[in-house]
Order: sequence, then structure tokens, then C-alpha cells
Amino acid sequence: MNATELLIWSRLRGRQLDGWKFRRQHPIGPYFVDFFCPGARLAVEIDGPDHDFEPRIAYDERRQAWLEASGLRVLRIPVHEISRNLDDVMEWIYAELLEQEARGLTRRPHRPASPGTSPQAGKS
Repeated sequence: MNATELLIWSRLRGRQLDGWKFRRQHPIGPYFVDFFCPGARLAVEIDGPDHDFEPRIAYDERRQAWLEASGLRVLRIPVHEISRNLDDVMEWIYAELLEQEARGLTRRPHRPASPGTSPQAGKS
């Protein structure tokens, strides 16, 4: 993982984001996603500068279409957004999780989220 992905992972790991479980560099079919929340069926992809050029654009579009056809929600986050405001990015991810939860997907079927695990948790 690069430094930007480590920033995101430091906020996602250990169910820190309101009890949602994430995996990093998770394989799904023929692809790997940067971060995956199985409970919400949410893939989070960090798009760096190399994602702005062909053939990477075409690859990303094919991968996203395949993932969405498999029933997953794909959230693509430009790396400059993470550098600009990590808290806003975490709020964006959290909003997507809540949308998926509203569709009937669950965060933690085996126990409730701990107090203080909102997107603001983990801030310095």
C-alpha cells in the first residue's frame, strides 16, 4: 500500500468506522479492490494519477462494470481528495455505508458498534 492508502486503512481497520468490517487488497473474482466491506458489499478504490491515462481508464471501467454486475457498490475516490481533506473522505465512505445499510445490508450481525466509532473517531 502507498502512503495515501495507509491513511485510509488507518481509519478503516479494526471496525473503527461505526463497526463496519473492511478488508484491504481484497480479491473479488479476477480483480483486487483496495478496500472491501463485505457487510455493505462496498468496494472502495483509491484512484491515483495513473488512473487518468489509457489503458488504465479502460481497465478501471471494465473492472467497475464487472464488480457492479456482481452486486457490489464501487466507490472511487481520487487521491487528491484524500490529501485535501481526509475527514471529508471518511464522511463520504460512511455515507455510502449508511446507504447500503438502508438497502438492508448489515454492519455487524454478531455485536453492536462500540460507542465513539463514528467517522470522527481516530482523529488527532
